[in-house]
Amino acid sequence: MYALNRLISFLNEAGPVARLRLTRVRGSSPREAGTEMFVSATGLSGTIGGGQLEQRAIDAAREMLAKGDIACHLDLPLGPEIGQCCGGRVEISVQRMRMADKAAAISAARRAHDSLPSVYVLGAGHVGRALADLLQHLPVRTVLADQRQGELALSGAMVEKRLCAIPEFEIQSAPPGSAFVVLTHDHALDFLLTAAALERGDARYVGMIGSATKRAKFRSWCARQCDGLSDAALTCPIGSGGSRDKRPEIIAAMVAAELMTALTPAAQHMQPDRAREIRLATR
Repeated sequence: MYALNRLISFLNEAGPVARLRLTRVRGSSPREAGTEMFVSATGLSGTIGGGQLEQRAIDAAREMLAKGDIACHLDLPLGPEIGQCCGGRVEISVQRMRMADKAAAISAARRAHDSLPSVYVLGAGHVGRALADLLQHLPVRTVLADQRQGELALSGAMVEKRLCAIPEFEIQSAPPGSAFVVLTHDHALDFLLTAAALERGDARYVGMIGSATKRAKFRSWCARQCDGLSDAALTCPIGSGGSRDKRPEIIAAMVAAELMTALTPAAQHMQPDRAREIRLATR
């Protein structure tokens, strides 16, 4: 939501804006064909790869805007000629945006945001809030849910926040292919929510905060209470990654990495236009 709101705010600002799009990519390049960014006289949104490639494209866009031109085309080698070493070559279309173009870009960004994978952070304690802070910048739709209004109010992340008396309902009504991170204030509730997420059978990620001992207790609990529900698809402990650091911010960073590893492969199977819309919405 943060990236979407930032893009909308940028496109709604007064003044001319140019859209830069990689129309053709040959060989190695920092971004793929279809990648876009937006440039005004004093600002920008998005990236087509950074470095000299992007700087030259930005300069060309601003020169075009200053002259009052409508469009231009760039063909840039990504080699020693411009101080980059990718070795490929890219073509970039640069077009001045009309009001209708801006409206269309915002609509595409909204659609792309709505189609992003959903991550449910179940528990708004220290780790949950730290995780929401990170996820607001990533290409996912984040829901931070808790039974405690006071804990939710402590989160300043630009994500959806839900006060829920029965968190299991959030899991049951989540879109297919969602991810669930369970880190509530109560171990018994953790077990209930984790079991509900595993029972769905379609979750891309199910993680529960805790130790190997807690996982063993959960496995025993499942054997007694859930007809032997398997914990094979469960990640617990979460965010370990070889680190023993227990600071909430560090755990959150490691969990975010786990989530993106689990969720991003889906983007490889999207149609090119849909993938482009999602990239647009997450800048």
